[in-house]
Amino acid sequence: MRAAQPADAAPGKLPGSHQDPIVAIASAPGRGAVGIVRASGPDLSPLIQALCGRTLQPRLATLLPFRGDNGEALDRGLAIHFPAPHSYTGEDVLELQAHGGPVLLQLLLTRCLQAGAGMGLRLAEPGEFTERAFLNDKIDLAQAEAVADLIEASTEAAARSAARSLSGAFSSEVTQLSDRIVQLRMLVEATLDFPEEEIDFLEKARARDQLDAIEVQVAQALARARQGALLREGLRVVLAGQPNVGKSSLLNALAGAELAIVTPMPGTTRDRVAETIQIEGVPLHITDTAGLRHDTEAADEVERIGIGRSWQAIAGADAVVFLHDLCRMGEPAYDAAETLIAQQLPAEVSVLHVVNKADLAAADAPPVLPAGALLLSARTGQGLDALRQELLQQAGWQAAPEGLFIARTRHVDALRRTQTHLRLAQVHAAVRDAALDLLAEELRLAHRALGEITGAFSNEDLLGEIFSRFCIGK
Repeated sequence: MRAAQPADAAPGKLPGSHQDPIVAIASAPGRGAVGIVRASGPDLSPLIQALCGRTLQPRLATLLPFRGDNGEALDRGLAIHFPAPHSYTGEDVLELQAHGGPVLLQLLLTRCLQAGAGMGLRLAEPGEFTERAFLNDKIDLAQAEAVADLIEASTEAAARSAARSLSGAFSSEVTQLSDRIVQLRMLVEATLDFPEEEIDFLEKARARDQLDAIEVQVAQALARARQGALLREGLRVVLAGQPNVGKSSLLNALAGAELAIVTPMPGTTRDRVAETIQIEGVPLHITDTAGLRHDTEAADEVERIGIGRSWQAIAGADAVVFLHDLCRMGEPAYDAAETLIAQQLPAEVSVLHVVNKADLAAADAPPVLPAGALLLSARTGQGLDALRQELLQQAGWQAAPEGLFIARTRHVDALRRTQTHLRLAQVHAAVRDAALDLLAEELRLAHRALGEITGAFSNEDLLGEIFSRFCIGK
């Protein structure tokens, strides 16, 4: 449940367009054993009567025929009525569970729109069911986002973390922090309202100690949110290097499948080849790129285009695995090209140096590696585990605790701003006879930043951006 909004927040009520009853196919596209058509609105009694021919007992699955406009049975399935306010959206909700053929589900949807035309029934927008649940205080904004994250989870760890967020674990922590800040705000406001009192409210209540404790808790929440955001979004890793250093072989080894073509010929990879793998539950989006060399050295226009796309991928990466060929290290032309590539790599992108083809190293002459470089063999798998762990370290991943919740970049940003305002508040609180109105303002801004996570403070643009990314019917 979403906490009551502060006085300086916009009231959470349904806009005019959200008063209309809505309907959509709620199951995934394609054929299946079961398909669901879902409707929600202020009063669905006319729709229930038209489709089911009778009233339904609340929250009881009833097997019956779904009726067409002339009374014929379109299908026979389960109908469930969830009367308001005890439903997902907080409104009347009707779910029709039919056989999962796409033509049949479209017939049911068309019939619902026809039967509900008099009551203004319309097709639901993407995410509108969940948006109504948020606007009707059934869930907060972080929980609403967790619904989409649970559906889209690409790893088991991400799914479990999203489920924890949906159950309210993240929201509960944010609410506790918000409550502590509110208590401190009240204390500061009391001091501002009664300056003539001899009692120093802030000293007596150990306000600075409270502020320190709140900042520690925010830092802990921020650390978990960063981990949760990594679980949700993953790490974009680009394999880069000169032709024939083994980038495609490394992609295949990491993915455990023959995704990219591997030949002794230079320039085999002409375009980006991408695959998502997971390491300890963290999704890593690995991209193999065309070998980097001067345009004048490229075999043809296609390879030049591929090299250009390689640099584009590198610019958008979170981490670059710069692959070196052990067998060619020390050759003047090769080393000169390595230096040139290294100089062109973006300074803001994390670079991991990896030396490939360890299986070809002479047993009696240990190779001399660049500082901090890893040695591996994409062919035999030697050193792959060390690379996987290094990639996790580059991502900032730590062993996930059981209580980890899913998070988004905007949650991390809100917690960072909360932390910044709390630190500024500490500066003001540390000065004797400081301007308490500045302290009060920083606490207000910290409180507001936290409220953006759960939706206590939000705007329509943010809501539109969030819910437009949901699937229709959810």
